[in-house]
Amino acid sequence: MPKSTALMLNPSDETLRLGPLTVRFLLTADDSNGSVAVFEVMVPAGQRLAAPAHSHDGYEETVYGLSGILTWTVDGTPFDVAAGQALCIPRGAVHRFDNNGAEDAKVLCIVTPAKIGPAYFSEAAEIMRAAAAAGGHPDPAQMKALMLRHGLTPAAPAA
Repeated sequence: MPKSTALMLNPSDETLRLGPLTVRFLLTADDSNGSVAVFEVMVPAGQRLAAPAHSHDGYEETVYGLSGILTWTVDGTPFDVAAGQALCIPRGAVHRFDNNGAEDAKVLCIVTPAKIGPAYFSEAAEIMRAAAAAGGHPDPAQMKALMLRHGLTPAAPAA
C-alpha cells in the first residue's frame, strides 16, 4: 500500500545551482511514492550545456516550455521547445539541450517514474565547484561515474 503523506504545495521546494543553470525541484520520489519527479530548469541566454549528451533507460523525461526557447537535440534531431510546448524524450533516446537564444529560458521537467532527484544535481554541483576552485574543468571520469550511478548513460563523443 502506498505511504500516506500530508498534502502541500511544492513539497520538495529545493533550488540547486549548477554553474549557470538553476534547478528547482517541486516533487521528488519521496513526495509521489516514486511515480514522478518534477523540477524546473532555468538556462541563461546563450548557454550551451557543459554536460555530455546522455540517455536514460529507467524513465521518460517530458519537458514543457515555460519561457524562452531551449533547443533539445534528441537522437540527432533538434527541437525548439518554446513556452506552451511539450517534448517527451523516450527511454534510451540520446539527448541534450542548449539555449541558443538571446532570452533566458525555463522548462518544467517531468520524470516518470521518479528515478532521478536532487541528489544527482547536488553531487554534480559539488564536482563543478571543486573543479572551478582548482581552476579547471570537472573530471570527465568523475562526472561519468556520477551519471551512471544515477541512471544516466553518457553518449559517446560526436565524431
